[in-house]
Amino acid sequence: MTTDTSRTHTGRADDEPPLFGEGSRFHSFFDDPRWALAIIRATVLEAAHPQIGAALIDNSTFVAHPWRRLRNTFLSMRRMYSGDPAVREREAARLNRLHARMSGADSRGRPYDAMDRATRAWVVATLFESAVTMCRLSGQPLEQDTMERMYDEYRAFLAALDGDAGELPESVQDFWTYFDRVVEDELEDTEAARIILYRLFDHLPAPALLGGAPTLWAAGRAVAGPLFGAITVASLPEPYRRRAGLPEMPGAETLMRGAYLAAGLARFLPEGWLDAEKVVELLTLSPTGDDPRARTVAALRGRMEQAAALLRLITPLGGVPGPAPAGARGSRRPAEEFFRQVLDQTGDGHLDWPDLAAMARELSTRLDLEEPEETRLYDAFAAWWRELQDALDTDGDGRVSAAEYAAAVPSMAGPALIRVAEVLFDATDKDGNGTIDADEYRELFRTAFHRDLATGDSAYGRSAFVGDFVSFMSGGRTSAPYDPVFTDS
Repeated sequence: MTTDTSRTHTGRADDEPPLFGEGSRFHSFFDDPRWALAIIRATVLEAAHPQIGAALIDNSTFVAHPWRRLRNTFLSMRRMYSGDPAVREREAARLNRLHARMSGADSRGRPYDAMDRATRAWVVATLFESAVTMCRLSGQPLEQDTMERMYDEYRAFLAALDGDAGELPESVQDFWTYFDRVVEDELEDTEAARIILYRLFDHLPAPALLGGAPTLWAAGRAVAGPLFGAITVASLPEPYRRRAGLPEMPGAETLMRGAYLAAGLARFLPEGWLDAEKVVELLTLSPTGDDPRARTVAALRGRMEQAAALLRLITPLGGVPGPAPAGARGSRRPAEEFFRQVLDQTGDGHLDWPDLAAMARELSTRLDLEEPEETRLYDAFAAWWRELQDALDTDGDGRVSAAEYAAAVPSMAGPALIRVAEVLFDATDKDGNGTIDADEYRELFRTAFHRDLATGDSAYGRSAFVGDFVSFMSGGRTSAPYDPVFTDS
């Protein structure tokens, strides 16, 4: 799985632009505001594939934690299009391990497998086609040779994952026949696609930056949500819109083209003014963290809370909750709130293995664990799920409801949960001296836990670490280190 191999598959000449890193066509899209519209469109086309839609419903946190999903996806794409082959290969291996854990059956009993090569090719196909479409809709259609070079990049991306790009046609001319066939014959009006189009936009939770201004967020979402939905629907292929019965809103076509044209005007901004990575980091940065930028975020959040209070006085919005009071560190939260915010990672109203797998996946991603440590963490979470299922699943339906959880909260703290905490401690204690010093904590947990040790000489022992984690996960206590990992949207 090397860059040279994928280049051989695409038949590029040595003097052509690189397939990865700076200078590649896709790399230029990272900071392109049009990509925000195109990626939503591509996600709907992915979710409309029955296999992908079923995998999203069963395993993804995109409903309950969309901003976290955005951050992780953006980070992964940066790594996959890095100019460093080692970075790409490491990320490809991580993605393959993640996808290998996702298989099952949809609501109609049809099996799905996230490692299915044809399905993975469709994901890459939607990204390429949406990139071409966004350029066309914004009045900047790609020239044929540019389109062909970009198609080489996407086939190389697939080759980095699967070892070759054989599931995608070799030429861009043949690609369009392939794309139209999948749209006509395979895409469906899946539950995942409907959620993205009609639920996600209308109920999108505020990112960490705006979490203290629910009124302002609700007011903006009430306007922007339907607009984004209409823009996305209008940009989808007409055959799919017809088969899925998507509504044709008056003026949606004009609105969609205007949005892409307006986003395309960003090309006139000075170079460096738009940095998508910084925007994503800022939106997902916890104001209570020890990141130096947190002070700025906290100040902005304070101003937003003042503006929100003023807005409530002028035009109160019924049914919009105010910000929850900040409890003292270690204070208990209601069982229903803990279940919804922490345990139910997929947002389906129940606790089952995909929720705990999502926790393991998030920790593995944030800590950038090597495969052996990642496997140990997943195994520990799997053992905890078996323990929870035995203790809490009283009706035997294979999952735990909020009521079952509330009736048996003490059962959360068993030996398996302690093992999860110990695996996390071992992953953090790199020098193996039995304590986590400030440097180890800040290096490994980075944006994950946002815990600021008092001094550079402070040490976090195994028993204290395990006790804090078990207390948080079993008793529903608020925790400055762990809340940002599992509760942030």
